[in-house]
Amino acid sequence: MERLDQLLADALDRGASDLHLLADAPPAFRINGDIFVAESAPLTAAELDALAAGLLTPEQREAFDCDWELCASLPCPQVGRVRVTVYRRAGHAEFCFRFGGEEIPSREELGLPAKMDELARRPIGLLLITGPTGSGKTTTLNYLVDLINSERRCKIVTIEDPIEFVHRNKRAIVVQQEVLTDTHSFHRALIHVLRQDPDVIVIGEIRDRDAIATALTAAETGHLVLATLHSPSVVHALERIIGVFEGGAQRQIVLQLANCLQGIICQELLPSVDRARRTLAYELLVANSAVRNVIRENQLHMLETIVQTGGRDGMVLLDTCLHDLYCRCLVSYDVALSRARHPERIAKGGNSS
Repeated sequence: MERLDQLLADALDRGASDLHLLADAPPAFRINGDIFVAESAPLTAAELDALAAGLLTPEQREAFDCDWELCASLPCPQVGRVRVTVYRRAGHAEFCFRFGGEEIPSREELGLPAKMDELARRPIGLLLITGPTGSGKTTTLNYLVDLINSERRCKIVTIEDPIEFVHRNKRAIVVQQEVLTDTHSFHRALIHVLRQDPDVIVIGEIRDRDAIATALTAAETGHLVLATLHSPSVVHALERIIGVFEGGAQRQIVLQLANCLQGIICQELLPSVDRARRTLAYELLVANSAVRNVIRENQLHMLETIVQTGGRDGMVLLDTCLHDLYCRCLVSYDVALSRARHPERIAKGGNSS
């Protein structure tokens, strides 16, 4: 445990977002998106097995022994809340630690559009944060929770796996439930959350049809629901939600989405020009009447055009955002071009067809 404490302190000094501990290899740090291997002695498989035995609670050890993988959180004096993922390789435990930090950055520091604040201030509906792994979805989610907590007298209930940032009550009261610590599963927590008199429901990640159905029902029945989803675009997010249902159930989900969706932000983190930090690129869909009609008719292929022409409502196409970041010298031309869905838009101005 002493060596782990030192490694966590080193990660803080280096400004790392993640620490990787692999058997028979030196520790490795992810800094601004890149992996750097420490110049230190390799960790042995026996050391990592002992770390798993000492770090996990009895319940977590039982779950790890059964499933061979586990995601949990723990408080750390050096770096604040830490998300630890434990998995097996060649029969031994290995670790990935992700650091949540002790303070939530401002919207400006995160690079989020002002429209996100407006969407979070709406009293009901569904707001989705999507993107690939490591794109800052959880950070954005916690920023929105903190904004609501600071401004609104309400009850916020979160279901997380695991909890990465602990929210203190401000104007709101915040109940944070962690899977395997406070509830047996996402599914069971979602069944009971509506009985807790919440105003805002926060779902750490929508994973299956039960979670989708519960989230939409809650959003339809007078709650604001914030949730994350793994998806590379706003259109793909909707296709994924709708696609897990069939027949009459699918039609019901389409109608619920059309009625309750408030917005979707799809984000990813790109290396900055100076490689000293990462810069947020995003696509933002705001559910206006045109968007709702397209969803209701299940004509999702038309959404990109609506986003492209929806600047007045705050909508932003990813290629437009990339072009703007390039023009502001925040990302390089090569990075913007490599992430663009239609690279010719970067050269033409980001919003050309």
